[in-house]
Amino acid sequence: QVQLVESGGGSVQAGGSLRLSCAASGDTYNSNYMAWFRQAPGQGREGVACIYTGGGGSTYYVDSVKGRFTISRDNAKNTLYLQMSNLKPEDTAMYYCATDSRGGWYGSRCRLRTYEYNYWGQGTQVTVSS
Repeated sequence: QVQLVESGGGSVQAGGSLRLSCAASGDTYNSNYMAWFRQAPGQGREGVACIYTGGGGSTYYVDSVKGRFTISRDNAKNTLYLQMSNLKPEDTAMYYCATDSRGGWYGSRCRLRTYEYNYWGQGTQVTVSS
């Protein structure tokens, strides 16, 4: 089992920055892929960014956040991060981290598909005001 706990959310003005953290514990040694998703009220869960945790650390971002968000991982702390810059009101959502802990490998290109991830955190709220 894997436990994921998000933190770092809050309320900021447009143009501001936040860094989200996702602390992982439990059987994390087979977590080859990790990701951030978000969900605004009344909308479906949207993939934001993902990272392949193997050699190279390949990342992928949804178009709407490219150039503004950066996903990274600190292996020593077993923590996933999402650095969010130049935030926009449309970024307002509950942000969730997720991991695929099954140990499989399908390449260094991670996927932003909800069904690929078998453990999820409880989420952290990000609110961006105009």
